Amino acid sequence: MPTPQNIPLSPLISFVVTTYNLSADMLMECLNSIFSLSLSREEREIILIDDGSDLSPLDEMTDVRDELIYLRQPNQGLSVARNMGLRCASGKYVQFIDGDDYLIQAPYEHCLDIIRYREADMVLFYETQKKQSEVSFFYDGPVSGVAYMHQNNLRASACGYIFRRAILGSLRFTPGILHEDEEFTPQLMLRAEKVYTTKAEAYFYRKRENSIMERQDNRHTAKRLNDMIGIILHLKDLAEVAPEIDRVALGRRIAQLSMDYLYNTIRLTRSHKHLMEAIETLRKHGLFPLPDKRYTKRYFTFRRLVGNALGRRILLATIR
Repeated sequence: MPTPQNIPLSPLISFVVTTYNLSADMLMECLNSIFSLSLSREEREIILIDDGSDLSPLDEMTDVRDELIYLRQPNQGLSVARNMGLRCASGKYVQFIDGDDYLIQAPYEHCLDIIRYREADMVLFYETQKKQSEVSFFYDGPVSGVAYMHQNNLRASACGYIFRRAILGSLRFTPGILHEDEEFTPQLMLRAEKVYTTKAEAYFYRKRENSIMERQDNRHTAKRLNDMIGIILHLKDLAEVAPEIDRVALGRRIAQLSMDYLYNTIRLTRSHKHLMEAIETLRKHGLFPLPDKRYTKRYFTFRRLVGNALGRRILLATIR
């Protein structure tokens, strides 16, 4: 029978890194940002999910092979890759990282201190395209995820927070859809009892012209918009059977996503016809007109404009 000294401790945090046809140099920049943190080898777990790259990057990463759990799967998309990472993760906390991005050391250390000393369920931070950022030691909390959603617009990116793996339960990403974070993050947030927010710009987001969210062809645009409305309706279904306090939180998120759906319909199609079709889709499900709330100045202004013919003409002429 093993003694307590012989029982291996779980890592503090599992980093789930996803890659698809990325250069080894770019991937190493991501991995080095993890290695540079004040985490011992025992405190960290790096799970690299290769979503069917044409060539495995591992042959060019011989120096760090022993530091990684490397899993290669047929190309099935980001949701399936992240779900595979979650299946393998053993850390107390989880951090998602896209392989073309990286962590910014000093502000991310601030977030690590919160999970070390405050027993958080989630720690929220900001993404940035600045390679260096000032370190803010501000943090606020804890509040429940429900309370946070009542008062704030959610930044849905799954790379924008650390979360306790135990709150995940059976929640996973839906395979095959775009905007999968918009569906995943609100549900995760509802499960969190101790949420801390920071001003730390801790995650460097690399905007690439050939990334999946930058494509502009008609088929891809149609899928983006169809997936968005699918997520909105799924969250609506969840809200209808949720306790009242959760229903209010999801209601705010659904209203914000409905606004984003109409905004992106304008931006991506430049079509009055498509805008009216999107409005009618929301109306059919009781989601239009948008709720008369002052969630944000932007929401309030957009709601007023999209609700009448003249305002819609203004939006079509000004949104780029």
